[in-house]
Amino acid sequence: MIRSEVVLGVAFGTVAEGDGRSSVAARRSISTELGIDEAWATITQVHGSDVIIARGSGALGEADAVVTFRDGPPVAIATADCVPVALVGQATIALAHAGWRGVASGVVVHAVETMRSLGDPPDRAVIGPHIGPCCYEVGSEVIEAVGGHAATTTWGTTSVDLGAAITDQLAGIGIERVAACTMHDDRFASFRRNGTAQRQVTVAWVP
Repeated sequence: MIRSEVVLGVAFGTVAEGDGRSSVAARRSISTELGIDEAWATITQVHGSDVIIARGSGALGEADAVVTFRDGPPVAIATADCVPVALVGQATIALAHAGWRGVASGVVVHAVETMRSLGDPPDRAVIGPHIGPCCYEVGSEVIEAVGGHAATTTWGTTSVDLGAAITDQLAGIGIERVAACTMHDDRFASFRRNGTAQRQVTVAWVP
């Protein structure tokens, strides 16, 4: 697991750790490594903007962000090019799964608003490993949908920087970015690279 350098309670997985949402062995191993409860709360990700508050563990339904409390369960999302974003308050923490559709629909903004509604706005965020502008070739419609941030791939075609788009949406919040592109870093699953069904998990909890 890749731990944040400055934020407690956030860990980004690689393919090597396995998908702790579906594999009991992987979840047990990850939980042991992180020193957290094995009873996670998970969501069924649909590339939307809904946010669920985890008042208990288990499968919580369709959403693309989940919030937990100091006495709540660890929460987990899974990615294979999309951006995992952790939002950290004083007593709550949220994870958002943000592909370009999620960025366009404001899933990260909705997660921030949910934390604010709970009286605990985030003051820090961690943007985890995701497909970078070096590799994320897209059309103009995607760039327009996420509010700009056009870039160029290493082979010279138009791409988009999802991390930069999310950074804009998090104006005023301190941000840490894990520098890794899932498409060209073999530690990570990448749907763009090979159409894999594998996913790496991001896990968060309030220490």
